[in-house]
Formats: sequence, C-alpha cells, structure tokens
Amino acid sequence: MNYTKTNNIAGWACFVIATLSYVLTLEPSVSFWDCGEFIASALRMQVVHQPGAPLFLMIQRFFSIFAGGDLTKIAWWMNFGSAAASGATILFLFWTITALAKKVLIKPGETISTGNMVSIIGAGLVGALAYTYSDSFWFSAVESEVYALSSLFTAIVFWAILKWEAHADEPRADRWLLFIAYIMGLSIGIHLLNLLTVPAIAFVYYFKRFKTHTTSGMFKTFLVGCLILGIIQYGVIQYLVSFGAYFDLFFVNTLGLGFGTGVLFFAVLLIGALVWGIRYSIKHQMKILNLSLLSLVLIIFGYASFAMIIIRAKADPNLNNSDPDNAFSFLSYLNREQYGDRPLLFGPNFNSEKTGIEEGKTLYRKGKEKYESAGKKTDYKYDSTTPLPRMYSDQGGHPEFYKEWMRMADDQKPTLIHNVGFLFSYQIGYMYMRYFFWNFVGRQNDEQGQGSTFEGNWITGVKALDAARLGNQDNLPPSIKESNAHNKFYGLPLILGLIGIFWHFKRDARNAGIVGLLFFFTGIAIVLYLNQKPLEPRERDYAYAGSFYAYAIWIGLGVIALREWLFKKLSPATGAGIAVVIGLFAAPVIMAAEGWDDHDRSTKLVAHDIAYDYLQSCAPNAIIFTYGDNDTYPLWYIQEVENVRPDVRIVNLSLFDTDWYINGMKQKQNESAPLPISMKEEQYVQGNRDVMYYQDYKIAQSQELKDVVDFLLSDAEEAKISLQDGSKTNFIPTKKFKITVNPEEVIASGTVPASQRDRIAPEIDWTFNKNYVTKGSLAMFDILAHNKWKRPIYFATTVPSEQFNGLDNYLYNEGLALRLMPFKPDTAAAERGELVNTDAMYNHVMNKFRWGNMTTAKYLDPQSSDDTFIMTSMFNNLISALIREGRTADALKAVAKYEQVIPKKFYSMNSVIGKYYMAENLYTLNQTNKANELVKATADFIKKELTYLADISQSKNSLTGSQNVQRGLYIFNMMVQAAAKNNQTKLSTQLEKDFMALQSRFAMYFSE
Repeated sequence: MNYTKTNNIAGWACFVIATLSYVLTLEPSVSFWDCGEFIASALRMQVVHQPGAPLFLMIQRFFSIFAGGDLTKIAWWMNFGSAAASGATILFLFWTITALAKKVLIKPGETISTGNMVSIIGAGLVGALAYTYSDSFWFSAVESEVYALSSLFTAIVFWAILKWEAHADEPRADRWLLFIAYIMGLSIGIHLLNLLTVPAIAFVYYFKRFKTHTTSGMFKTFLVGCLILGIIQYGVIQYLVSFGAYFDLFFVNTLGLGFGTGVLFFAVLLIGALVWGIRYSIKHQMKILNLSLLSLVLIIFGYASFAMIIIRAKADPNLNNSDPDNAFSFLSYLNREQYGDRPLLFGPNFNSEKTGIEEGKTLYRKGKEKYESAGKKTDYKYDSTTPLPRMYSDQGGHPEFYKEWMRMADDQKPTLIHNVGFLFSYQIGYMYMRYFFWNFVGRQNDEQGQGSTFEGNWITGVKALDAARLGNQDNLPPSIKESNAHNKFYGLPLILGLIGIFWHFKRDARNAGIVGLLFFFTGIAIVLYLNQKPLEPRERDYAYAGSFYAYAIWIGLGVIALREWLFKKLSPATGAGIAVVIGLFAAPVIMAAEGWDDHDRSTKLVAHDIAYDYLQSCAPNAIIFTYGDNDTYPLWYIQEVENVRPDVRIVNLSLFDTDWYINGMKQKQNESAPLPISMKEEQYVQGNRDVMYYQDYKIAQSQELKDVVDFLLSDAEEAKISLQDGSKTNFIPTKKFKITVNPEEVIASGTVPASQRDRIAPEIDWTFNKNYVTKGSLAMFDILAHNKWKRPIYFATTVPSEQFNGLDNYLYNEGLALRLMPFKPDTAAAERGELVNTDAMYNHVMNKFRWGNMTTAKYLDPQSSDDTFIMTSMFNNLISALIREGRTADALKAVAKYEQVIPKKFYSMNSVIGKYYMAENLYTLNQTNKANELVKATADFIKKELTYLADISQSKNSLTGSQNVQRGLYIFNMMVQAAAKNNQTKLSTQLEKDFMALQSRFAMYFSE
C-alpha cells in the first residue's frame, strides 16, 4: 500500500465529506450580521467596514459568477465559496495531522507498516472530521464571512511549514518559506488570524536549522517569532502606509504637488531599497538576509490586494465605508480608528474619574488642494490607572456587570487583583473556555450567554457533573431540552484530545510545543489582545476557531495514543483499526449527530425575508433610518444584490455621525435621489461640528427647525461658545422644535389622503431628547427641515427610541417601520404604543410580507428566533389597532395569518410577553378556546422555566435568573387576571394555584 497515494486519497475524501456536509446545511441566502454587507460589497466591488477584506471580496465575486445572472442565487454561491474554503481547510488539516503523526511513528528511511499506516491515516480522519463538525467552525462554514477563508489560509501556512521541514535539506527547499510569506501577505486581505502562526513557524525553523537546542535558544526563538509578528502587524500593515501618508503630507502641503505624489515617491523609494537589499544579499552570499528580504517583498505583494480598497473608494460606490480614497483616510481605515482604542497594558478602570484631556497627534483630512487639520487625537486623563486594565469600560451596563461579576461594593475601586481576576474568570474562563467546551464537551443551548448558568453555557451531558457546576438539573426546561443546540458530547472529544496532548508531548515534545504555540496564539493571546468588554451583542466564538483547529490536531493524535496504550496485546493493524473506530465515534460521529440539527440552515430565509419586509414597509421613494447591523446589512444586501426597492434610501444612524457617510447620502444611489441635506461639506467635515452641546437660553416658544439648523451651521460669533481648550463651537440654545405643516404639500405628496385632512396638525411640535447634537442629528434635522413631505420618512421598529430625537408622538407603525406623520398628536396613544397606520400596516402584513420559512425551517438561529418575537409584536399591534377600529373581520384574518406564518414554539422567556398579548387579543375577539389554549401553553412554558430556575436557586442557595423570574411571574399573574376577567374561572383558578406555588419558591429572594 503506497502511503503517499493513500494519504492523498484520504485527504481528498475528508474534503468531500466536509464540503458536502457544509453544502447540505448551507444558508440558502443572506444571513445576519456582516454577511449582508460582504455579499453586497463583493458583488459590486464596494468598500466594507474597517479594516477591510479586499481579497475576500474578490474571491467571493468570482463565486458569484456561477449564479449565471440569477440575482437570487448570488448569495447561495458566495455561501458555497465559504463551504468550499472550509472543506479545503479540512483537507490541509488532515495532511497536517498525518505529517505530525508520521514524524513520530516513522523513522527516516523506514518502511511504513500496515499498522502504522492505519494509525496515521486514522488519526488524520478523526482529527480532521472532528474539526469539520466543531460548532464554531461549522457556523462560519455555511455563510459568506471572512472566517472560513481565513481558516483555509491559516491551514495552508501551517501545512506548508511542515512541508518545508520535510524537505529542508533539499536544494531550493526555502521556496516553501517564500510561499508561506506570500500566503501570509494575501491573508492580510482576508483577516489577520493567519499572522498568529508566525511564532510556531519560527520554532519549526529553529529546530530544523540549528543542531543544538538550548533553553536560551528557544527563548530567543520565541522573541524572534513575536518580533516578526510585530513587524508584519505594525511595520508592514500600519507603518508602511503611515510613512506613505506623511510623505504625501510633505509633498502636497510643503512642496505643493498633487495628492498621491508623496505616496508614489515613497513606493519608488521602498522598491528601490528592497531591490538594492536583495542584490546586496546575493552579492555577499547573505542567505538569511536574502530570505528575509524576499519574504518581506512577497508579504507586501500579497498585502497589495488593499489597492482594491483605494481604487473602489475613488469610484464612490454606494457602500463606501470611511471613503479611504487618500493616504490619511486609508491609514485611518486600516487602524480601525472608527471603533476607538482599548487599553491593553496600562489604562483606567471603569470608575476612574476623568480629570482632563490629553492631546496627541494631529489628524489630517483631504481638503480641496492640500491636507487640512481635523483636530488632534485626544485621550482622557484619569485620576487613577492600573496595569493590565481588564475592567475599563464605563458604557451603559458595564460597570454594574463588573461589580456583580467580581462581587465588588458600589464605591470600590478595582485593583490589579480584580483586573487579573476578571481576565481569568470572565475573559478566559467564560468568553473563551465556554466556547472551547461548546466545541468539544457539549452545549446547553444557543441563547446568548451573559454570564448566567442557564443560557448559552457548556454542559457534559452527564447530569451529576453538570449539576455540580450549574445547579440542580433534574427538571430541564424547554429552552434547554427542546433547543436544537442542546448538544451532549459527554466530553469525549475533549478527553481524546487530552490523551493526544499527553502522548504528543511524551513522544515528540518539540512538535507538541509548536502545536501548543499555535493553540495559545490563536486562543488565549487573542483574548489578551481583544480585551473584551462584557455584554457583547453576539457570541464571539468565531474569533477563537484557530485554537480549536490546533486542538483538533491533538484529537487526531489521540487515536495513536489509544492504539499504543489500550491495545498492546493485539496486532498493530487490529489495534490501530479498533482505535480509529473508537476515535471516530468518540469525536466526529457524535459531534455530527448532535450538531447537525442546529447547523442545518438549508431551509431558513429569515434574514432575507425580513430585509424584504423592512423595505416593503416603506412608501415609494422613502427614507428609512436604521441603527444596528441586523436592521441594516440584510437591507443593503437585498437592495444592492437583488435590486429590491432601489427607490428607498437606507440611512444607518450608527454611521451618520461621519462626514464620509453624509457625503454618500448627498449622492444619488440606485434609484434613490440625493437626500435633501442643505449643509455644505466644509460645515460637517471631520473635526467640525462633531458635537454641539445644549445651553439653556430659556426660550419659551418652539423654534422652527430650519432656523435651528441655520443657527447650528452659522459661523457668527453669537452662535458659538468657547470650550475649555480655547476653541469655539456651535451650540443648541433650545430643545423645543417645530416644523410648520402646509396641508397642501402633505396631501399633494400622498403622505395623508385628502379624506383625512382634518387630522393634519398645523405644526409638528416636539422636544429634543438629548443634551447635545452630533453631526448625524444635525443631518437628520437638515433632512426634516428641507424635505417638505416630498419623501416619506421612516424609522425601523428596531431603532432605539432615543434615536427618534423626541419625535415619538408622530411616528406611526406601518409594519416593520414607523412613519413620520403630521397628525395632531395623541400623547396617550403614543405612550401605549398605539400609533398605527392601520390600512397600510394591514396591507403590508397580509399581502406583501414574506416570512422566512419560520414555521417550516429545520432550525432558526438565535437572531432568527428573536425575529419571531418582533413579528409577534407586529401582529399584536396590528390586531389591537383593528379591534380599536371595529374591524373584527380583518382582525380575525390577521390572527389566521399569524397562526400560519409564526411558529408556535417558545424559544425563550422573551417570547412569553408577545404570546400573552396575543391571548388578550383573542379573548377580545371572542376566540375564547384559542385564547385559553395559548394561555395554557404560555403558562406551561413559564412554569417549566421557573421551576428549573427555582431548582438551581435552591441548590446554590442564591437567586438565579432574576430577570427571567420577575418577567415570568409578572406575565403569569397577568394571565391569571386575564382569564378571570374573561370569565374563565376554572382556568383562572388553576393558574392562580400554579402562580402561588411558583411565587412561594422565590419568596425568600424578594423583599416585600
């Protein structure tokens, strides 16, 4: 049996199995989070959020060609690109495992026996397929995200260094090192994960090239590896661009030359220096210098994929994040300056007091003829700082979380010990080890984990072990037991990997250490670098998939350990065969069987259809304000790719505070005319009118919004106030605004039908709800002041209410969007959430909306299941409005539609509120039996959930899940009252009995 042939065939078999698995579970269209932006940008070669992924976009653009012009298939083919890349990752993982196993078992020149052949190939199969079905990697493999392709490049690099090692003594073997350098350069255009393999590569080189290995030598190698990583991360990626930018500053501002001449000069200088250095190294036979310079050149060649970002930014595409069309905006783009800094080695605690502002470097922006100052980068000064600041965020909810997690008093200042404790207990223990155990031990459910023991945690599946850690597990609730993501691996993959680690370090400590370095740098080192804040909006396990890749190597090697330790009395071939079978069932088989149902997205279209519904909620030529990733990116996708409602202008309020985004809004996009923004670019460029504070001038009367905008844009001295640093800025003297309404304009534009003329208010009068105005708020005011009802204005229903800027009394629900209407305000109805344009909403829900296969999909991911709550709330609003208007027949039709398209399943305690209000509507519609059944189902769910929380609380002698307990008891009590009010005495009596029993179990934890 030929080893090379068998190794190749088995590797490709793993590729086929993995790719087929991913294709069968592939998301059929766009998914949530960044995928919508990536797909839209890849198709039309646009600029994604910082720091960009140009090579990823170009590769995904290639896959879109296979759609053959069918716009609805483009997303599937780009998702297929991720599946194929992930399958290829498994291929290289297999060859990596077999290479490492062969190094241990086979001496140079030795013939490979059947037993060793089975062991080596079996180890590769078990390890590679275990990673195939690991939770985090599988999630990224079925959607168009950077992590699949990034994993492939990482796998190629680690495999390539082992190929170099195997051929290092042959002539021209160092071409493998140059290949690695080029792949690393290319990978920068996808994601930076690949660079974290550098320290491990340095050790492979050290062990192969140096005959004697000492402790000091290994320490130096580690430092060299970290140095090379730093040179690439900062020297190449950031400082090359930084040097180019400052060269351009000198050439443009001092020498008076055109933009880009300094960058060109620097590029020529750099190329000349590299050419001279390479020629010098050849002439003087300096092999290490030559290899280093050639590697640097190839890294820069690969990194050059970022030229696409600048080229496309200059074309002003619709999606043009940060508009990096010049040296300084490109530098800012690469440095992720839009997202701010996080302290790493030294910084403040969350309750450190700000004592002043420290100015840093000058920020530059491109002007008409030269670079202009956009102010200086500023950092706060604090009264106290700490080494290794891990508890630094003072954002909403974070201080409370820190104090609760670390059991600190309200007035207590965190010490270094607290910060280190938070690092190990939360950032490593909860936000890394929890993910690690998800993949190799088991998973409780797929609810967002925020530190509790009953959602998003890891489990073993062994009740006694789980109870010892999580509390009483006798009565698992539906949110766990019925969750597709309730995966029980019984820790078998973890155990097999631990066996592999022990065996590997015992038999080949050097290579085990190299894998260990890969594991550390792609896991714990990322934890240290990211310095995660609490209460993240989504799980972040995808960031650590590289370390799970490294662990899968040890899972594979665990098979060989089993053969050697457990089957000594059997023949090598038989022992190897049995070990492989055990390994397959202990890892990939159980992982695939348990994980398939929570990774099968093949029938789900929620992100696609809800994006469609957002846009269909809007009248023609509308402007819709969105806020978060998931009410923006899918909309970008469906508009940019499938050309749905190209007349609607999507305005993301999270980006509206930037000059480049406002510039884009002033341009025509698709079939949407420029927004009616009157202010000139020089009035809102970076550093100008970033924040304008409120100064109460005791103005009694509401001021016309146009006059307020003019005041905020004025350069007159009386329109400005002095700041502490001596500079002057505009301010807002009142919060009382109004827009005078011309009924003729309103009716002519179709905003209000002529039949409702008497509802039109003479003016929209409201109070601004903030103490400052950002340039984004200013731009919104500008639009409102100059729109004159020509274009309908909407806010997505998921936009936080504080972003309405006080317009709440004039926002009417039309589905998934709230329309600004000039109706006489009904404050009481607004407070009850009863402002509805019933006809429009009914038409949208009954005739236009699509429902994402919610009721038939094999699996709804957490974000999709959350959207069932949004849809339930929408139906409740519509049905309640129809009831108020006496349209009982239409309300019953809406109920029937709800039952047809919204799942009956309860996904979490979040869903009980919507179900309760639906039951109330059913009672009002005399659908008593349906209402009773819904109340019973809701009560049963709450009872099971709270019983579980009571069990845990009792076993831990501490209240667990207080928010869910309070919500559950509140809704349960409301149902008791609703049943009694509707003369359902028997049901009410039973509910009250159950309620009192539940309440008694938590009475000790709540004061009267």
